[in-house]
Amino acid sequence: MRVMILEDDHWIADLLKQIVLSLRPNAKIVCLGSLAEALADWQLNPSDMVITDWNLPDGEGTQLLKHVGRQNSEVPLVMITGRTDRRSVVEVRALGISAFISKPFEASRVAASLDKLLPAAGPESAPVRTLSSEDFGTYLKQLPTSELDLPLKKSVRDRLLKSFKGEQLSLRELAEGWRHDPALNARLISVANSSAYKGIGRPCISLIEALQKLGVATSLNLAMGLALRQSSALDSALLRMFAEEHLDASERLAEASMALARQCSLDPAPFHCAALLHRMGELCVLHLAQAWEDGGHSLDEEQVLQAISQFSSPFAIALKARCQLPMALRDLIGASYALPNNSVKRELVLMRLAASAQAPIPDTNDQARLRRLAGLA
Repeated sequence: MRVMILEDDHWIADLLKQIVLSLRPNAKIVCLGSLAEALADWQLNPSDMVITDWNLPDGEGTQLLKHVGRQNSEVPLVMITGRTDRRSVVEVRALGISAFISKPFEASRVAASLDKLLPAAGPESAPVRTLSSEDFGTYLKQLPTSELDLPLKKSVRDRLLKSFKGEQLSLRELAEGWRHDPALNARLISVANSSAYKGIGRPCISLIEALQKLGVATSLNLAMGLALRQSSALDSALLRMFAEEHLDASERLAEASMALARQCSLDPAPFHCAALLHRMGELCVLHLAQAWEDGGHSLDEEQVLQAISQFSSPFAIALKARCQLPMALRDLIGASYALPNNSVKRELVLMRLAASAQAPIPDTNDQARLRRLAGLA
C-alpha cells in the first residue's frame, strides 16, 4: 500500500504520516512539498490514497486531485485545508473527494476518517527494523542528524496515545507532564520559532511562551506526532534507569535555578527549560540505544556508559542546531556546564551557581564568587 501526502508544512506532514502508519504499519508513505513533485511522482508511482493541502508554494492541491481523479476514480482523495467557507467546500466536493478535513484538526478524528478510506491491511505483520552495523558506536557515528531525537517520558506518551484513541483528557491533564518533558519542550519551542509559524520578533525561550504562540490545537498535534512516531518508550530496564537519573538531575537543576531566578526577580520559565534540556545529549543516546535494542541487538551497562561519554556532547550540539534553539536558551544550557570567560550576565551566572550547587562536592569558594557576581553576596 502506498500513500502520498502533499503538504508543505513539515510538521503537519509528519503527523499525517504517523497517523497513517498507526493505522497501516506496512504502508509506504511519500511526503512531498510541492505540486510539481506530486504530479511527477504520481506519473511514476500511482498511490492507493492521496492526501493533499489546498494551498501550496507552486499551485493548488485541487490540481493534483483533478489529475488523479481523471486517471483513477477509485483512489480515495483527502483534502486538508484551512479553508472552511461554503464556496471552497462546494468547489472541492465537486472533485469527488472522499474526505474534507479542516485545519487545525484533531488527530483522533483524522485517524477515524482515514481508517475507513485506507485499503484493508494485509495479513503480514509490521516489518521489524534491523540495523546493519554490528557495533553500537559505529552505528551512532554513521547516523544522520535527522535521526537524532529525545525520548518522550512514558507517562506523557501514554496519555497522548490515550487521547489519540479517543479517550477524553483535558488539556490541563495533558500539559501537566509536558513542562517536565525535555522532548516536548524542545519540539514546541523549535516549531514556535520556525519560519513556518512566523517565528519573527523576540524568540520563545520557554514552553509556556511556545504554547501561547502555537495554541492548543497545534500544540496537541505536534505532541501527538511525536508520540506516534516513537513506537516504543524506553522499554529496557537499564535504559530507563539511566534516563531517570538524567531526568532527576535535570529536575533538581530546574528547581535550584528557578529559585535563584525568583530571588532575583527574573522570569524562572527559561531557567526551567534550559535545565530540562541540559542533559539532552545523554537522553538522545539512550533513545538511540533503545532503537538499537529494538533492532535485535543487546547492550550492557559498560557499552551504554561508553556511548554516553563519547556521543552525548556532539549529539547535544547537533540537536540544539537542528531545533534552532534561541541563543539565549543555548547560553543558559551552556552555563550549566561552564561560565564563558569574562561573562557577568546575571542569568548565566545564576544558572552556573545553581549547577555548581548540584556537584557531589560543591566548590564553596567558586559559589561565593558566583554569588558576588550575581549580586547575592
